[in-house]
Amino acid sequence: MNLFSENKKTELILPDTSLDWYPNFFDEKEANSLFIALQNTINWQQKEVLIFGKKIAQPRLTELHGDEGLSYTYSGLKWQTNPWNKTTLYIKEKIEKETGASFNSCLLNLYRNEKDSNGWHADNEKELGKDPIIASVSFGASRIFSLKHNSKKEIKKQLELSHGSLLLMNKGAQLHYKHQIAKTTQPKDVRINLTFRYIH
Repeated sequence: MNLFSENKKTELILPDTSLDWYPNFFDEKEANSLFIALQNTINWQQKEVLIFGKKIAQPRLTELHGDEGLSYTYSGLKWQTNPWNKTTLYIKEKIEKETGASFNSCLLNLYRNEKDSNGWHADNEKELGKDPIIASVSFGASRIFSLKHNSKKEIKKQLELSHGSLLLMNKGAQLHYKHQIAKTTQPKDVRINLTFRYIH
């Protein structure tokens, strides 16, 4: 069976960038299996980050997988990569096969409920290079992904990141936009998001 036989890509053209959107990158059966595997095999941790000079607990659980010997720093928090496991490596290889992009690391986020979030930011740390491509895969509860242009304030976009979906943020996205997963008043079950990136 060809995993991508029914996988359809929509290219979303925005000023200064484009997004490749695959709402059904993994079919429901496989997405369910991967979601369970990620819940049970990842060493999920709640770490503290530095925000405006103050340490606070991240409002989500995290982990970093990647090739051996890589490090990554954001918000005053330095990570060393943990080895790929068979689930994260499988997902990485499927994304690379479909998109032609290459990744050597993955930041994993687990949102426990509607109160967990990820504030406005760009994945623009120096380790990622000047203009990185980021692949974002989601499992579990759907959440709203918001995107806004840094200087053209009227340019905004929202997508509902659904179970088994892939969003590829192409060149320009981290230079010209910020994105977030906001808290919501709507009750939400667990969501797991994997963002694949290339650390230089």
